[in-house]
Amino acid sequence: MEVSFSSAFKRAFKKRIKGNIDLEAKFWQKLEQFTVDPFDPSLKTHKLSGKLQEFWSFSVDYDERVLFYFTEDGKAVFVDIGSHDEVY
Repeated sequence: MEVSFSSAFKRAFKKRIKGNIDLEAKFWQKLEQFTVDPFDPSLKTHKLSGKLQEFWSFSVDYDERVLFYFTEDGKAVFVDIGSHDEVY
């Protein structure tokens, strides 16, 4: 699966994840899993509802989430990353 990062995602990644070596390593590992199978059970990928109903989310670790959507041509665009409270 092809993945792209929105400018908002890049800002959030730099602010919330970059510099935290452990969390950053987990993110890159989960990204690799995501590109192979976006619905791998370990990612806990799920569709959101309510005001975020056009988005999906997967877990990086216990509290960190990646918010994304699928494009019509089957790509994924990452929109936000952060703790459960920051993303939702």
